[in-house]
Amino acid sequence: MATKTESRTGLIDTDIHERVMYEELLPYLEQPWRRYITDCHWIQEKHMPYTQPAVAGVDRADARVPDGRPAGTDLGFMQEQLLNPNGHEAGILTGALDPSPSSMHGWYEMATALASAYNDWQIDNWLDRDERLYGSVQIAAQDPAGAVREIERVGTHPKMVQVLLPLDDILWGDPYYHPIFEAAEKHNLMIGMHHNEPPVHYGKWPRYFIEWHTLIPVAHMNQVTNLIFNGVFEKFPNLKVMMIEGGFTYVPFLMRKMDQQYKDLRHEVPWVTKKPSETVKEHFCFTTQPLEEMTKKEFLQVIDQMGSEDIVSFSTDYPHWDYDSPTEALPPGLDDTFVRKMLSETARKFYPKLPQKEG
Repeated sequence: MATKTESRTGLIDTDIHERVMYEELLPYLEQPWRRYITDCHWIQEKHMPYTQPAVAGVDRADARVPDGRPAGTDLGFMQEQLLNPNGHEAGILTGALDPSPSSMHGWYEMATALASAYNDWQIDNWLDRDERLYGSVQIAAQDPAGAVREIERVGTHPKMVQVLLPLDDILWGDPYYHPIFEAAEKHNLMIGMHHNEPPVHYGKWPRYFIEWHTLIPVAHMNQVTNLIFNGVFEKFPNLKVMMIEGGFTYVPFLMRKMDQQYKDLRHEVPWVTKKPSETVKEHFCFTTQPLEEMTKKEFLQVIDQMGSEDIVSFSTDYPHWDYDSPTEALPPGLDDTFVRKMLSETARKFYPKLPQKEG
């Protein structure tokens, strides 16, 4: 049985949200982009209010910085509340620029400027100030040429480990976006796909947040299916994708469904050279959060149905209201080796720019 002490040693957390205040980006923005914020009171659009039962909205109420700033805006408080007590060896920052620059409709130049400013701010204020923290390259993917330039600009930074793409109404397997994957593969960066907006590919926006939150895995299934059947991994064989903040219990169903469709309809996608389930096990990893309450037996059944215990990594989703504690979220009684793998070693193998253990 994994003890609480063992579970809190050497954690690699694959989803931590640092948050920026717009005024913090001003030193990194050139004109005319800066004046749109200072003089025109520009803010990014937000489509749907958060209505979950949390005093601080999307965040844990106790994660608000003591001086009143929003959760995730202060490194020192994050160290005190998350990194130090949980024994973090490493944490992957996934940002909280809402919506993502890649989700902005129109005005791609502003989106590109914001992404670039955010990357520089992230490096200066987070990555360079705590050796445990690693970053995600923010891009405006709707402009692939500009996105590639941004990946080329900051992707070589030793603590940038992935390119972040939001899960929204864009299906990223479209060849239009393949230059982004080519640049990521070139710089040994993984792709991080993070839940962002409601899954609306085949319907209207949900009326309630509970609908959205329940169906987050649908957005993940859309993207996994789209990437595989568009032949992304045949074209970029070293590319890997972390599916963030969607859990993993949907994966066995999706693998089985894709394999059956591939058996029946593979003539439509002749460039796909192997069963989708094999591609999932070779190229994808899934974060645990939000982890449903399960018994040890139920948990292990899901892992067994996935056909691999090497494609799930732990994430807290700090500081969001549905944060998963590394000492409480996993069911008790799991094997020590398996727990260590999920809490750290799977992520270490997935992200080659993380410190690797000798031997």
